[in-house]
Amino acid sequence: MRTHFPFAGKPGRFSTRFSRPLLALLPVFCAAVVLSGCSGSSSPMVQPGATTVVVMASSTANDQLVALPLTLQSLMLKSQSGTTVTVFSTPISAEYIHLNGNPQPLVTASIPQDTYVSAFAVFAGAAPTCVGLHLVNSGMITPGSTPVVTVNLPQPIQVTGTAMAIDLDLQVSQSFQYAGGCTLGTSAPLNPTFTLTAMDIAAQPTNSTNGRSVGMYGVITAVNAANGTFTANGLNQQSGGPSPVWQVSTNGSTAYDGVSNLSGLSAGLPVDMDVSLQPDGSLLATRVAVVDANTANLDMLNGEVLNLGYPPSSLTALSNQAVGAVAINFEIVGYAQAASQISTQFPNVKNLPFPAVFQAASATPGQNLLVAANISYSNAFSTNTFPATAVELVPQTINGTVTAVSASGGFTVYTVTLAPYDLFPIVAAANAGQSVVPTAPNTVQVYADSSTAVLEPVSTGSVFRFYGLVFNDKGTLRMDCAQIAAGVAE
Repeated sequence: MRTHFPFAGKPGRFSTRFSRPLLALLPVFCAAVVLSGCSGSSSPMVQPGATTVVVMASSTANDQLVALPLTLQSLMLKSQSGTTVTVFSTPISAEYIHLNGNPQPLVTASIPQDTYVSAFAVFAGAAPTCVGLHLVNSGMITPGSTPVVTVNLPQPIQVTGTAMAIDLDLQVSQSFQYAGGCTLGTSAPLNPTFTLTAMDIAAQPTNSTNGRSVGMYGVITAVNAANGTFTANGLNQQSGGPSPVWQVSTNGSTAYDGVSNLSGLSAGLPVDMDVSLQPDGSLLATRVAVVDANTANLDMLNGEVLNLGYPPSSLTALSNQAVGAVAINFEIVGYAQAASQISTQFPNVKNLPFPAVFQAASATPGQNLLVAANISYSNAFSTNTFPATAVELVPQTINGTVTAVSASGGFTVYTVTLAPYDLFPIVAAANAGQSVVPTAPNTVQVYADSSTAVLEPVSTGSVFRFYGLVFNDKGTLRMDCAQIAAGVAE
């Protein structure tokens, strides 16, 4: 069933309030040989003749959906000899749209060394979300009578060596489609379709294809200063299942923001971090940024701006991932006075040939934010507001057609035209008249330099996916781009 959210209140505003139903998780659908210690995100004890395998979660998507939290109950592999092994058998959730072209660790398992020729997963629930001019269309989808989902292996996966990674990539367009767009009354079935491939781990990972994961948002649960490690839980997902648990190591090259070093971290701190997979399958933090140093009654959400207040004194953002009171979408107030910051994932911001600035007071509809607050759930629920204490501009992926290429200040500039259903033009129309709404919301100027990972050669007239920070420069949308990948049909 789909839940629809028509306009409420003043013209031009979306109604985004909805509850997050708890997911009734399914029992394991298929019996299999369960390996001791093979589920969970911490590094398991590797058995003789076994390999530590890091399962990465990612997606391949256009911009039709703005969020897709999805929970899997289990994942199984079948070898060429017919043996079936369980990779994990406890529920695990991820929000797959923010993982569009950006794999992040899901679980770590100990897998017998063999050649695996097929796989299947058990689907436990999801909450796809799209945005139309008059509504946010979102609701829980639970499995039918056959919750086994398709997992395609383009080629056999050889599990060998001490450690390796496999990428479980959700093919969003094949899994879920709105017929005729996101309109009132629209509903569609969800048939999750994944592609599973082996991933190379470079000695020093540089991009999403060889072991680098960026923009991982979570909350620290434990710190072990003696061995230079910490544990963080990923933000909660609307689909209701447990989020990933990341065991992370640090070294002298780890960059910190908001704290000086590892000793400044403590349980309860929200973090925005980047990690690199190591040859033994462990996670090494290359960057750790503390979003809000106050852990009292901590609440944090990650999502795109939908509504601006009248006059701009509040905003509403999708809560795609959250912790604390924002299990329900609240109106965010006081954001103009909140501490404004830009993700430290992008060290070249100061070199951009335009004034790349971000102020919470001038956040534009469609931008992706991390918003933190310190308020108890009962107070937030009773007042229906979320008083922001920190607002961070964070990266997002856009899918669009390159219509022109130029150069400026050492950057290659791609003019990218967005599909009509893209979030930027949709929410710009709904917020028409606001001073911070872009003048051409269907076009983004994308800036790439030598630090940009170009995974697909760019040509005019073709569709590509661009991952980066989106700024509103006096009405023009401009992106500082970290990665360019093959696009998805619009």
